[in-house]
Amino acid sequence: MPVPHNLYADLGRSKEEVAKLQQTNSRLQSLIAKYDEIDRQVVDAENASANDDVVNDLKKRRLDTKNKIVQEIEYPGTQGAAKNF
Repeated sequence: MPVPHNLYADLGRSKEEVAKLQQTNSRLQSLIAKYDEIDRQVVDAENASANDDVVNDLKKRRLDTKNKIVQEIEYPGTQGAAKNF
């Protein structure tokens, strides 16, 4: 049975740490809400035995969103480290 992905384990941070960062960062709030929604869609699609292409697309969107979350945590208010070069 598919289960939700543990974002906080991937980030190497506790849920409380991330919640504290969200208090002052509305972009981070939005990205995590988006991540949670996509993660729910992945689980629903896997439970429904959806087409592999659909599931893979959702997983790619989830990963892209996670990468944006990492960027926002590491480089708040930027588009990542490359913006500073």
